Amino acid sequence: MDDTDEAMATPAGSSSIGEAVSGRAMTHSTEPNEDEIYYIPERRPSLDLGPDPMDTTNWHYVDQALSPAQSYKSMTSEENSDEMRDEDRSPTRIELERTDSFSSCYSFDSDDCEKKTIKVKSKDDISDPSDEPEIKEDVNKDEHPSVTVAFTFKAISKTLEQLSDFQLLRFKSILWKDYPQSFNTPPQSLDMVDLVDRLLECYSLQESLHLTRTVLTKIGQKSTLEFLETLCIRNEVRYALCQSLRKIYGEVSEDLAMEGEKRPLDDVFVTPTITSTSNNGPNTEHEVLTIEQLHSNNKPAKMLTTRDIFPSKTEDLRYGNLVFFTGVAGSGKSMAVRRFILDWVEERSHKHVDFLFPLPFRDLKQFEDKEVSIVDMIETFYPETAKLRRKDFSNEDCKILFIFDGLDEYNGELDFYNISYIIDEICSVSLQKIVVNLMRGRLLYRSLFLVTSRPQVKGCIPWDTAHKRIEMRGFSDPEKDEYFKKRLKDADQAARVIAYINSYKTLRIMCHLPLFCSLVADECERIFREKGIQAELPKSLTYMYTKLMLTLMRQHRKHRAPDRSPDEERSFLMKLGKLAFNMLEKNSFKIIKYQWTDLDISDREAVINSGLCTQYLVAPFVLHQEEYVSFIHPTMQEYLTALYAILSYRNLGKNIFEQPTKNKFKGMFKGHKEMEMYKCAVDKSLQCEDGRFDFVLRFLFGLSAQTNQDLLESLYTSPSKWPTFVEEATALITKKIRENQYPNRTSNLQQCLKELDF
Repeated sequence: MDDTDEAMATPAGSSSIGEAVSGRAMTHSTEPNEDEIYYIPERRPSLDLGPDPMDTTNWHYVDQALSPAQSYKSMTSEENSDEMRDEDRSPTRIELERTDSFSSCYSFDSDDCEKKTIKVKSKDDISDPSDEPEIKEDVNKDEHPSVTVAFTFKAISKTLEQLSDFQLLRFKSILWKDYPQSFNTPPQSLDMVDLVDRLLECYSLQESLHLTRTVLTKIGQKSTLEFLETLCIRNEVRYALCQSLRKIYGEVSEDLAMEGEKRPLDDVFVTPTITSTSNNGPNTEHEVLTIEQLHSNNKPAKMLTTRDIFPSKTEDLRYGNLVFFTGVAGSGKSMAVRRFILDWVEERSHKHVDFLFPLPFRDLKQFEDKEVSIVDMIETFYPETAKLRRKDFSNEDCKILFIFDGLDEYNGELDFYNISYIIDEICSVSLQKIVVNLMRGRLLYRSLFLVTSRPQVKGCIPWDTAHKRIEMRGFSDPEKDEYFKKRLKDADQAARVIAYINSYKTLRIMCHLPLFCSLVADECERIFREKGIQAELPKSLTYMYTKLMLTLMRQHRKHRAPDRSPDEERSFLMKLGKLAFNMLEKNSFKIIKYQWTDLDISDREAVINSGLCTQYLVAPFVLHQEEYVSFIHPTMQEYLTALYAILSYRNLGKNIFEQPTKNKFKGMFKGHKEMEMYKCAVDKSLQCEDGRFDFVLRFLFGLSAQTNQDLLESLYTSPSKWPTFVEEATALITKKIRENQYPNRTSNLQQCLKELDF
């Protein structure tokens, strides 16, 4: 029970739940004649479902009862059940009948520190046996697994809290009149916790609920009875919903193709870094260059976990009920959502949320051309919710949380100003109207909403819509190591991979993206599987960047836009690569948004569909913000520059590194004609003292390796055979190293040789 719920269930001046129940065991002292006397125990030590400090060495343990229902006593005391069970009764039927004596259930108390008070029964204490009703309950009847001790105690307590003092007194009077065997003394003096405690000790969970319903009916409390029924229905639906969500989100495939072994999410998930601020721009850590901060966000950032989102029952009203969760492509947003959902299912967080409904936009696409209500959508994905009543979606005492994962995958236009108001949850309208009215806080306004997206879409949220923004930043250095230790079950393999990425600074940096970590792990696992654990791991950075680009451009893009032809893909990469080259020439790593109109490049394609770029706000002046676009990492800008260079030469015969004044020397270089481009690229790199083109040169040589040529084959207009490339390229680089005209640049030339030796 949450602290807030416990406070609600315990009236002022009463005992806590922990003070209500004592452990009980049958004593072995001489038993008094129950026809003559019975005792009144003093107030018992409380119910404590945790560790019990009492001495349990003399307790008796029995086999599990035949009833499938949970035993409340089994959780509060270890009683000798042989003397409490009537062996002559049918195991499938319980009949509670009025007798002259009180139930032996409370004749003895096992608490040695409890003093027994002997009291002689009077005739006034004994009711007429003929007046007692029977509770007939088939104990072999399947009890719904959602009916637990915790729920039953909480449900009955909250139900009785709905009664006035007079109504509660009547409730207790009926209990004493009809079911005196449950009490040693009239229950009027019992507080709420003790009263519910007594019921659960003497009856099964289902019987306790049934008895509560019966008494409420007798005192004419229909509304309170309906309140209890609502709690029971919600509890059953929540249980079924948790079962469904556990199946969907409890396991995850290890590989990107989602075809590998499924493992429990808890075994592989590593909590990434989430910040309380947004507009932080890309990670600019670089092996060679020192790149200034690209954003202007100077707010102190607080590190968050998924459990810190909607942390309490009373959210900060300044932000409303909408949290916008952004992050660049591959930063791990969807995996964080999985963790969020599973934590709720396992009751590790967000216990104040009654129902959680994940509605990924990838799945909502089936409603794009239909009119549907939000309730219909929920019941389509989660049929068990059909039992819920309409008021359950709007009542203040029923907190619902919706998770809309992947708003960037929604192709419709979000018009926040001209869309008609929708406040009826069963009104069938277009998907666009539902999304806008939910995010505007008009539809199901008491609910909570978590929306994830790549950065661009956050700009479409209007200024007057209250919301909070948080940002996924990926893995920190310790989290990178933890990921590989969890992902690779073999400790030796994990140690090898960690040592491998630590030996390449750029690999280590790029592993801040969980997607990149997954690519590295996939490749290393393949090599270990085919060649053994001692096999050599890839030396080429270019190969991993090619895999990253193709994964974003093809595998991830298919959920956001229709497939493109090779010509369309080639054209897009040429335009984006040209932009990367021009920015690098100016030593620039960001471009203001309005300049994109002159580039003939779709910002949605660059930022949302392909995920190769990111977008964020910069505030150069007070009360003035400008939108900027950057590549997801400076090395991706350098990789696309190299790809642009090789595509230009292979497909168009254009050498982007060629100096106009040197055209007259064109063709004078001995060897393959493409080697002219590489010679120009080497010269350009060596002449840039700041190392601006060092990584471009590495990627350029790496892209010409056969492994990368095979991956990028569809981007070339004609096949190219160059069997002697490695020898010629090696000779060129070795010559430059030997000449030693640029001593401080020699190390980068040696890295280029590594790219050739894949």
